[in-house]
Amino acid sequence: MEAAARLDALVRDVARTRESVALTHEGRVAAFLVSPQVLEDLEDDLAVAGYLRRKAEGTLGEGIPHEEVRRLLRLPASPDHAS
Repeated sequence: MEAAARLDALVRDVARTRESVALTHEGRVAAFLVSPQVLEDLEDDLAVAGYLRRKAEGTLGEGIPHEEVRRLLRLPASPDHAS
């Protein structure tokens, strides 16, 4: 029961402070507790870094026109492209 209570407190702290916590097993890091906001920020940063790398390498594809993305997502046409 003590471990569950301690883990619950750690989860609350991570969610509140956005600080990550390393969990160890036998003296080695086994896992991290990371807030969802921090994880989203890291994923965004990784996506941007990948885009910049592909751009620098000249390996970016043609991309998808803005209006095609809106159509695929079933969003209304942008005002400057409305018919």
